[in-house]
Amino acid sequence: MSIVCSECQAEVADHAAFCQQCGTKLAGAAQADQSLAPKQRFEAAAAATRSTDDPPENELWQGQYSKLAMIGSWIGAGVVSLLLIVVALSMSFSSTGWSITVAAIVLLWIGLVCRLFYRQLSERYYLTDQRFIHESGILWREINRIEAIDVDDVSFQQGPIERLFGVGTITITSSDRSHPKLDLPGIEKVHMVAEMIDEVRRQERRKRGLYVEAV
Repeated sequence: MSIVCSECQAEVADHAAFCQQCGTKLAGAAQADQSLAPKQRFEAAAAATRSTDDPPENELWQGQYSKLAMIGSWIGAGVVSLLLIVVALSMSFSSTGWSITVAAIVLLWIGLVCRLFYRQLSERYYLTDQRFIHESGILWREINRIEAIDVDDVSFQQGPIERLFGVGTITITSSDRSHPKLDLPGIEKVHMVAEMIDEVRRQERRKRGLYVEAV
């Protein structure tokens, strides 16, 4: 059975406390709610506020550690490499000395490249319209999910060089026990991504607020 909302004329279930179209509290719902336990009233309000079929979860963004975040490291490595070459030239290194110098420079750059590849392969982030997902590890993969409604605060930090390239570190503070504070380093378009996460958080809280009001 169904009844008609007095405000928007939409058909709703006869046990509904609120219209799923406009959110208006239905006539007689308050009296009917009192016969139910608090948990039952909460579930009934939630069922009335959302549509019969829950909307699909949509992915809004995915990201990983950006190579742009290591620009400062690349510049530093370039300066160190140049200094080593200058020292080798000024001190007239022998072939052995040059071999050691070149080996040191090569190892420095290989280390930076390996660090970049490791961070890109071991960390992945996904944002949907309902939650934030963090995947970590290479051989052993760990997946953690933070519900959008559990996110308490979203902020980001940028250094001088990072600001030039639009990258930075996003910090998510939440009531999630496994990740009460999560840092996401090396995120491109950091300002836009932080705003997107915060908007999902606010939308989810506004939506859930209708359920709490009905209890």
